Amino acid sequence: MLVLIKGAGDLATGVAYRLYRAGYSIVMTDIEQPTAVRRTVAFCQCIYDGTATVEGVTSRRVETVEEVKACLERGEIPVLVDPEAAIRTQMPFDAEVDAILAKYNVNTRIDDAPIVLALGPGFTAGVDCHGVIETKRGHYLGRLILEGSAIPNTGVPGDVGGYTTQRIIRACRDGIFHPVAHIGDTVAEGDVVATVDGEPVYALMPGTVRGMLPDGLRVKQGMKSGDIDPRCECNHCFTISDKARAIGGGVLEGLLRFGVLPGPD
Repeated sequence: MLVLIKGAGDLATGVAYRLYRAGYSIVMTDIEQPTAVRRTVAFCQCIYDGTATVEGVTSRRVETVEEVKACLERGEIPVLVDPEAAIRTQMPFDAEVDAILAKYNVNTRIDDAPIVLALGPGFTAGVDCHGVIETKRGHYLGRLILEGSAIPNTGVPGDVGGYTTQRIIRACRDGIFHPVAHIGDTVAEGDVVATVDGEPVYALMPGTVRGMLPDGLRVKQGMKSGDIDPRCECNHCFTISDKARAIGGGVLEGLLRFGVLPGPD
């Protein structure tokens, strides 16, 4: 069965990884300059580097339907720069997953594919899609919603180790982003972790840098540019998160619930 996943950031990657391991064929789409901060566990990194491998599964940037098919035959996950997901009209997808996580519906319709699932707030099951997966950390994370919507966006990151907003590294101004700290580095509160047009960005807490935007990206003031993990487990920087795995499980449940079974068509 062929599944289209729109978005290829770290949460979308957790979904793709879980479905791939369950036997589905996966095609992903993203924008020309992805802004995922957890680049070591995001298949969208292949848009910059050509390929990206996460926990033994490789994604590859492709440009054409022929390259998509060749990539699938090699057992890889093809990723296209295709913000409108035009590829869905060129291949016979059995299901579509909106994993853009924009907090609103960018361009997904319930008739985009035989089964359409969506992650997080901004979608209503039965209207925009067949099922919604809860993405908010806590008791309901990963729950498949068949009526209604996910919990609305609060604007406050989930609690990890007693920290919420402090975990997020944000751009201090509009400009060009340059990391100072790198993924896997340990930092202290007050350390300079990046600059934007020469102005320093400071760590608001101690911990391990788990995510960081690539060098040279243009950012806007307040834009999420990285994150810090207070648990200080360096291995967490290079493996799929508990949150992404839980959401992936919810998507897998949704596909099985609607009869989209893994394996060949």
